[in-house]
Amino acid sequence: MRPLRRIAVLVLLALALLAPAGAALAHEERPVTFPDGSGSVPTLRTDEPDLLVCKTDRADFERRVSGFPAELRERNLRLFAACQKDGFRHLQEAVDRVDKPGMTIAMLPGLYREEPSLAPPTAACDRLPARWSDWGYQILSFEQQVQCPHNQNLVAILGKKDLQIEGTGAGPLDVIVDAEYRKLNAIRADRADGVYFVNLTAQRTTFNSLYVLETDGFVIDRVLTRWNDEYGFLTFASDHGLYTDCESYGNGDGGLYPGSASDINTGRGHDVPRYSIEIRRCKSHDNALGYSGTAGDSVWAHDNEFYDNMVGATMDSLWPDHPGLPQNHALFENNKIYDNNRDYYRYTRDGTCSRPPAERGYEQGVVCPQVGVPPGTGVIVAGGNHNVFRDNHLWNHRHAAFQLFGVPAFIRGEGELAKQADTSNDNRFEGNVLGVSPTGEHRPNGMDVWWDGQGAGNCWQSDVAATSPAALPRCGARAPELSGGSSRLLAEPVKVAKLFLCSDFNAAQARLPAGCDWFGASGIGRVEAQLALGGSLVLGLVAVLFWVRAQRSARRRRGGPAGNGVPQAAREPGERRLRLIAAGSVVGLAGLALDVAAAAMDEPYLTGVALLLMAGWWLCLGAALRPGAFAWFTIVLGALAVADAYDRMIGLIPLIPLGPGWIRGLLTGVWVLWAVVRLAPRRTRTPEKAADEAEVPA
Repeated sequence: MRPLRRIAVLVLLALALLAPAGAALAHEERPVTFPDGSGSVPTLRTDEPDLLVCKTDRADFERRVSGFPAELRERNLRLFAACQKDGFRHLQEAVDRVDKPGMTIAMLPGLYREEPSLAPPTAACDRLPARWSDWGYQILSFEQQVQCPHNQNLVAILGKKDLQIEGTGAGPLDVIVDAEYRKLNAIRADRADGVYFVNLTAQRTTFNSLYVLETDGFVIDRVLTRWNDEYGFLTFASDHGLYTDCESYGNGDGGLYPGSASDINTGRGHDVPRYSIEIRRCKSHDNALGYSGTAGDSVWAHDNEFYDNMVGATMDSLWPDHPGLPQNHALFENNKIYDNNRDYYRYTRDGTCSRPPAERGYEQGVVCPQVGVPPGTGVIVAGGNHNVFRDNHLWNHRHAAFQLFGVPAFIRGEGELAKQADTSNDNRFEGNVLGVSPTGEHRPNGMDVWWDGQGAGNCWQSDVAATSPAALPRCGARAPELSGGSSRLLAEPVKVAKLFLCSDFNAAQARLPAGCDWFGASGIGRVEAQLALGGSLVLGLVAVLFWVRAQRSARRRRGGPAGNGVPQAAREPGERRLRLIAAGSVVGLAGLALDVAAAAMDEPYLTGVALLLMAGWWLCLGAALRPGAFAWFTIVLGALAVADAYDRMIGLIPLIPLGPGWIRGLLTGVWVLWAVVRLAPRRTRTPEKAADEAEVPA
């Protein structure tokens, strides 16, 4: 087993050298530390506000509140009168007047452009000594944010404690904070423990609508975010957080992004004392991703709806410099994840996303994807551990309901050999309703599960339908850490090639990798089909050459052009071998053709059948060849093809770090070279030598 593990590590390191440069691009932030966990989730205060924010146009205000319920309208009119006397015209002005913990700012209905915050940086703020990110903005320290709060933020809440900001309208759209694509963030709460946002909208940024960073205790309550280059909500390196009854749409990455949530459960099993972030009753739709969770650790997401995105939800360990990697311990339960079939890459292809953000048409439904993902997927786990998905409804995804694959540690910037296969372990998928809506309508997924085969302890419920591979480890009654039947250091070879190719997406360069079905490749244009076609052409040629060689030998035995008539009794064994080679070649060629068709149609079960047919060819050929090392090598290759088919169709063979597909693939290359040497023309010097070659084909 140790030699196989060494081979796996070498393959991982080889891939590290080839990793696409585009994989380095993601959300970049200053070095951060997790909160100490001593905080708590804040509660909504209902007493009268300490500070008021409003505009001055009374006619416009009365129009905005005219449809409110009587009691709410009267309250707003009363607050408006008070605000004209003692209030502020911009939210930032009120935030700057907060001088103690526990204060409340009430924002009255209106559109807040925060004009004083829009001025370009001058003097020292225009020359801050800070690194520039790949996305074109500076990575500023907290102290630099305090020094220059509006270099990047429309509204900056820096170091304020227990601050509540509430909209006083009937719904979130009555109070709008609009960055007009002129700032990275509409509202930034940085080291703002206990912050509470309720009943407002933030929109139109070049990164995030609402950003909460290094904060212990926050609530996002009935807040709407929309039309951003990257994220609607981004909470990062924070603890004791709650998203509730929120909504997000029109974002180029995730609508909800609880990134690098406080990593409080690493090293534990599935029994955890608490979660860092809770997300409940939120709706995220019409984004590239409904939910994005790079290092989304210890997040409990329940009773949400993720729909009409390219992908419903992702959690991953893909991006360097995110604390809390590898991702672990997300719990998804009782969510509705459906109809995530949007394909926004068309806006990358046609140049729409190359325009300035304000000219792209976000308000008319354009989304410019910042990530490469397979559209038509419900949930993706890319290198996560100890995640649990139970009692969710997932329906109508053209690709897959669930997709799970491993991510080597070098992708996140860690080169230690012992860590390279430390992801895609102990994930459980139980009790989910797949392919059926809550109303009972039958709306199947293209496949219920797509898994690359990597990891240990992963398991699925028993009623999954179409899957790749065709058989999965089932969750049993044993302890969660013991359920699941795989222990693979590397994924299936073709799936590794696919994931490697598809990861070369680059939004800034509008690069859509050819051959990847995520970006429109289909049929024989898919990389899986091209690999299958290339391999089948080579093996098919070898099969034909062996067949032709055997026929020539048979003609010589029958006293054909080569003469040397051979007695009937001596010809019988050769005739049987010829028939064996002929039958095996027909079966093998059928298997090779089926392998290409299965790859083009993405039918994993047919791939298994193709492997069995190819195994029949190798076994027949090995039995027909003159006994020796090459014949036995051919038989071993056939046995490996049978094992590979079993691995794909019946169940993953346990306790092996590399699947039989890797071993078979490597040995097939050696076998082809050896076969070429065997098939090369050779001169025969004597009639005795010619008779000997005629006796046993090839």
